[in-house]
Amino acid sequence: MNKTHIGELRRARGWTQERLAAESGVAGRTIQRVEAGNDASLDTIALIADALEVAVRDLFVSVESIDFGEAVEKLDARKSAQQARRDSITHAFIYLFQGVGVLVTFATIVLQLTGTFSWLGWFIIPAYWAGVRLLFGFLFRIVIDPRLDAKYPLSLPSRAAADY
Repeated sequence: MNKTHIGELRRARGWTQERLAAESGVAGRTIQRVEAGNDASLDTIALIADALEVAVRDLFVSVESIDFGEAVEKLDARKSAQQARRDSITHAFIYLFQGVGVLVTFATIVLQLTGTFSWLGWFIIPAYWAGVRLLFGFLFRIVIDPRLDAKYPLSLPSRAAADY
């Protein structure tokens, strides 16, 4: 394996190996091995790079082989593509939630103004925005994110989804 800066970057953040393991989703023993100079898969290296917020190529002191350099470049491209796809799926769910919310809001207002609902109908709007938002956040954390993690292992959850 090529000599890496992983230990230096980790210490610069004030992180322990355990913290880096937790932030990257990689086993603590793997972090120890990589910092000791042992081989790791490019997927593992990409997860560590994401946790340290650097490009994969920035983890290495030097790249000894042209093939390895090409593999790192392809990995960066694959990571970017996976992140873009994951973000588009996440944003689609958010737009669905917001679009349905707008429809519920307008329909409730129209039905209230026509006298179809009693005064209790006004509670539908905040109930949707609060209740469905909680349900949406639950579904993201329990169902959607784990499936996106499995399908796009080099990607990270969208910050937009974290707000839900």
